[in-house]
Amino acid sequence: MHASPGFVPGVGDELTARTLPVFFGVVELLLRAGVTTVAEAAFQDRVWRPRLEPLRGLAEFRVVHCVVDPDVALERIRRRRAGHPPRRAHVDSAARYDATHRLGHETFDRISIEAPSLEVDTADGYRPGIEEIVAFVNGQG
Repeated sequence: MHASPGFVPGVGDELTARTLPVFFGVVELLLRAGVTTVAEAAFQDRVWRPRLEPLRGLAEFRVVHCVVDPDVALERIRRRRAGHPPRRAHVDSAARYDATHRLGHETFDRISIEAPSLEVDTADGYRPGIEEIVAFVNGQG
């Protein structure tokens, strides 16, 4: 974002189009090197699945899906955006300050890749707790 003066986020914008291949390229590079990797992003299924499926043979996937009430999510977006200007590069942070936010939150299309998954409520800490999350990620839960 800093290298693109005047950048305005939008669905399918040039910055996002350049960033996605880099993100997944780094994930692939780390997996091919045998590095345990956490790939964290709020991508929907249409972004995650087609880019992860080709990597299936390189890792045992685990999906941790964090959830929170739409109003809490909106407040977090507002707070993070106000306190960290580079977050304005994300179209979802810039675009959902009205009634459409709840609809966007409720229609989020989770990743649907075949892999063990765990839902974590992040409204106030983590439920289940961090120890259980780590055990799940390590294949022990």
